[in-house]
Amino acid sequence: MMYTKTSHRSGSMRELTLTALFAAILLLMAFTPLGLIDLPLIKATILHVPVVIGSVVLGPKRGAGLGALFGLVSLWKNTMAPSLLSFAFSPFVPLPGSARGSLWALVICFVPRILTGVAPWFVFMGASKLTRGKAWGRGAGYVLAGAAGAVVNTALVMGTMGLVLGEAFAVAQGIPQGLVGGAVWGIVLANGVPEALAAAVLCGAVCMGLDRAGILKNREGEARA
Repeated sequence: MMYTKTSHRSGSMRELTLTALFAAILLLMAFTPLGLIDLPLIKATILHVPVVIGSVVLGPKRGAGLGALFGLVSLWKNTMAPSLLSFAFSPFVPLPGSARGSLWALVICFVPRILTGVAPWFVFMGASKLTRGKAWGRGAGYVLAGAAGAVVNTALVMGTMGLVLGEAFAVAQGIPQGLVGGAVWGIVLANGVPEALAAAVLCGAVCMGLDRAGILKNREGEARA
């Protein structure tokens, strides 16, 4: 019993330490040129990478927490240094042609990012179970989890933006509202594909390193359950 309690306490401390580490990395990336790239239209990002890795390493609950931090950072950055589409990420940035922002910005800013911290866990678990926890299956799972996290982030952000703020998007772009869908898909492809590739490579490399170091052994056991 004493050993079990000690092991549980040690595991909890390890997870808390790793959560703090991933949060620190996310914040470092957010407030340096490493994480958010200011483009004329939108802020391209690789901030989802520590969120995705945190999801795989720590599970969906802590992954969701890291995703919420990602959303908070996005809210702050888009409020303090707005770009053309920052109205979709901050209710403090007025909609084009209006003096007020939209509360939908909070949904766009937080919900996709929280899910970015949840979905990779299930992708990795699915890949591990399908391959019965074999090493090559876990490796494929890490890569797929990275790509999935990036796709969830970009697709949900842009899809929700086009759905609930399509009129404002059209005004900001200077295009007819009927062309919003095509413009949104253009951004998804232009930003989403490179982000997914980067996340797949980085998540695969980092998680394989952690796996070999034994950091993910508890996750491997859960995948086989």
